[in-house]
Amino acid sequence: MTIGSCCSRRSLFGLILGGGAVLAGCDRKAPAGRATTDRSKAPAAPDDKALLVYRDPECGCCEAWADIARGAGYAVTVENRSDMSAVKARFGVPQDLASCHTAIVAGYAIEGHVPIAQIARLLRDKPCGIVGIAVPGMPRGSPGMEMPDGSKDAFDVLAFDRAGEISVFPA
Repeated sequence: MTIGSCCSRRSLFGLILGGGAVLAGCDRKAPAGRATTDRSKAPAAPDDKALLVYRDPECGCCEAWADIARGAGYAVTVENRSDMSAVKARFGVPQDLASCHTAIVAGYAIEGHVPIAQIARLLRDKPCGIVGIAVPGMPRGSPGMEMPDGSKDAFDVLAFDRAGEISVFPA
């Protein structure tokens, strides 16, 4: 397999994922019955800076993570969804990696409290075969889960492919 053919397939998959994101609400018209932020106020951004965050409306840490992404220069749109398991399934997030929110950027799924530097590296390097990265659960001290006492849990950022294979996404 050549790098060109692998990346062409990844590009095709990215287009499919991106098309699904558009159908899911990335355009300026919000589907009826869904609470969303006002997209008309969001600045135009290149695909690698437009971040759509799906979150359960009952979860507050998702907004904290979204604020960190905004501070890093991402144009963030947050969409409240009560069907988060369906969102995760649509974007190929393995059940073992589930967290509280799922974000989509440049066709990649970002699951949970992934550090912004890891997202930037994913977008810069575009490793072949990876459809997303994740921080499973909600580890203390991860972005958006900072603790007042500074306590932290150890966590890895994990990569996953279309087949659900999981590997460590090195820092």
